[in-house]
Amino acid sequence: MSDRPVRFYYRGRIVSLNDVPPTRTLLEWLREDAGATGTKEGCGEGDCGACTVVLGELDRERLRYRAINSCIRFVSSIDGCALWTVEDLRGADGSLHPVQQALVDSHATQCGFCTPGFAMSMFALYQQRRACGRTDPVDTGEAHEALSGNLCRCTGYRPIVDATRRMTDYPAPAFDEAAVVRQLQALQQAPALDSGRALRPQTLAQLLQLRAAHPQAQVIAGCTDVGLWVTKMHRRFDTTLDVTGVRELQQVEVRADALEIGAAVRLSDAFAVLAAHWPQLQDFFARFAGRPVRESGTLGGNVVNGSPIGDSMPLLIALGAQLRLQGTRGVRELALEDFYTGYRQNLLAADEVLTHVRVPLPPRGLLRAYKLSKRFEDDISAVCLAIRLEIDAGTVRGARIGAGGLAATPRRAVQTEAALVGRPWTEATVQQAMQVLQQEFAPISDMRASAEYRREAAGNLLWRYWLESQGAAAPLRLERLTLASLDGALS
Repeated sequence: MSDRPVRFYYRGRIVSLNDVPPTRTLLEWLREDAGATGTKEGCGEGDCGACTVVLGELDRERLRYRAINSCIRFVSSIDGCALWTVEDLRGADGSLHPVQQALVDSHATQCGFCTPGFAMSMFALYQQRRACGRTDPVDTGEAHEALSGNLCRCTGYRPIVDATRRMTDYPAPAFDEAAVVRQLQALQQAPALDSGRALRPQTLAQLLQLRAAHPQAQVIAGCTDVGLWVTKMHRRFDTTLDVTGVRELQQVEVRADALEIGAAVRLSDAFAVLAAHWPQLQDFFARFAGRPVRESGTLGGNVVNGSPIGDSMPLLIALGAQLRLQGTRGVRELALEDFYTGYRQNLLAADEVLTHVRVPLPPRGLLRAYKLSKRFEDDISAVCLAIRLEIDAGTVRGARIGAGGLAATPRRAVQTEAALVGRPWTEATVQQAMQVLQQEFAPISDMRASAEYRREAAGNLLWRYWLESQGAAAPLRLERLTLASLDGALS
C-alpha cells in the first residue's frame, strides 16, 4: 500500500482529495467544499433522508446503484465509487430528469426541503430498474420500499408515491454508464487507499496486516452507527480502517450446508440472500431501518456493533449462526451468542476482525422473527424475538430463540428453550414457556418501553408464534392487513 488521495467519480470526472480528515462526512464535503447545497442536512443520523445521495459501485461490468445517507458516510468510504447528487439530475440542455418532472407534475413538493432526498431515492430506483432493462410502471409496494428512508412533513406521501409510480412514463435521458464504468475500472488498478489516517485495504491479507499495525484504529464499514458517534457525540478518530473495499469480505457463498456471508456484504444484499432461503423473513427485513441504511450498513458491522436492540443478531442466533474471527495470528470460530461479553463489548482481540458470518443450511423448523417498535417502519426495536422450533410428531425436538431488547446484549433464551425441548407442542407447554421467557431476562425501562412491557411483550410474541403454528392469526398480521382479511377474520 502507498499514500494516495481519496478518488471517486463526480460530475463527469475523477475527483482526487488529499488530506481529508478520516471522519469528515460526505455531506460536509458536498455542502462546504463542493457547493452542492441541494443535499440537505436534517437529522444528522440517517433517519430523515434529506441528505440522500446515490452511489454507483462497480459490480463487474455494471454499476450497482445505492441510495445512501451522506450525513453519516465518511468521504474516504466512497473511494472508487461514482457519486450523484440532486444537482446532477438536470440534463445538459436544462431539461428535467423524469424523476424531477414526475415530482412537478404530481404536485409532490411544498416547502421543498425534503424533495432533493426523495428525488435521489427515486433516482436510485430509476437507475436500478434501467440497469435491469425494466420499463414497466412502478407499483405502490415498490415505491414505498424505495422511499422508506425519506420523511416529509408537509406534502404527505401520496403525491410523492404517485410521482415515483409515473416516473417511467417519461422519455429516458441519455446516460453513458459504460463511460462511468471505464473510469471506475481505471481506479481499481490503483493501490489500496492509504491517506495516512484513512485506510481502505483491497484484500484480506492487507486488512489483517493493517489491523495488526493499527490496533487502535476505528474499524468502519457502512458508518451507520460510527457516523452517529461523529455527528451526535462529536467524536473524532485519528485513524479509520474501512473493511468495505476488501474483495473477500464482499462475497456470499451458497454451499450445501451453509451460507458464508462476508462481513462487508451490505445489509440489503445479505437480507436478500437470507430471504431467498427463508421467504417469511421478507417483511421483517423491510422493517430494518430504511433502505439507505440497509444500502450502507453491513451484516458484519451490525454484529460487531453489538447493540442490544440490533435486529439482525436475534435472527442470526435463532438460525444458529457462527462467526469467523481472523488476525495475523490465526483464525477462530465461535457461535454468535457466545460473542458478546457485555454492553457493546465482545471477544474480538485488538488485532482481529470479523470476516464471515456462517448460517447453517438447509432451513429446518418453523422460523418466525418479530419486531415491536413505536413506528412500524424505520424505527428501532423495543423488543425483537426470533423463534425457530423443530417439531416432530407433536413434540418439540429442537429450539433456538434469539432475543433483542431484553438484556444488555443480544441473547439466546436458553432457559425458555429448555422449557420447550422434549415436551409436547401444546398450549399448556407454550403457556409455561411464556412464564419462563418473561422471567429469563431483566430488561431496563427507557424511552422506548418499560421493563414490564418488554417482559409481557416477549411472552406474548411466543404466544403469537403458537397461534401461527396452529394456522391462526395469520390474517391479522399488520403488514398484511386489508379490510377484506379483517372482515374474514372477524366473521
